[in-house]
Amino acid sequence: MEFYLLLSVVIIGAIFTYGIYMTITQVAEKVFQKQRFDLHNKNTEITLPLRLQAYERMCLFLERITPNNLLLRLVPSASNALELQHILLHEIREEFNHNLAQQIYISEESWGHIVNAMNEIVSVINQAAPEVESEAAASELAKKIFAQVITKETQPTTHALSFLKQEVQGVFK
Repeated sequence: MEFYLLLSVVIIGAIFTYGIYMTITQVAEKVFQKQRFDLHNKNTEITLPLRLQAYERMCLFLERITPNNLLLRLVPSASNALELQHILLHEIREEFNHNLAQQIYISEESWGHIVNAMNEIVSVINQAAPEVESEAAASELAKKIFAQVITKETQPTTHALSFLKQEVQGVFK
């Protein structure tokens, strides 16, 4: 009889200990879940403005390197076509280098669209340059660049800008 009593006490103790263990485990898991949720919210609170600022800066970058805007801003500062080509390429490189760190906050796909748009603009400039004499007026090169851009269905930056805008809209859904 003592054996059964002792066995009952041990079994009841084991069940009780297991119940306490399960209760503590569940409570701890809920506490950890809440901490993860709070940490995620805090990270979102910090990173969301940075991400939005990155998208904003990259939209501004694309607008600034759009051939129309680039040429209107820089043609008056060049004395000939060769100088304009160098100024345009330098300006694009500088703008790009200034915004290089923004790729941390935007998607790889967005960054790819931005780099493609920039490369396409550089390509348009470099394709138009041999069509005019290097000592020709800067406005002649600007006309050739405009002519090449007009032959394209869309501006080189249009697709990248649209993609960035769609991605930002996705953040708010």
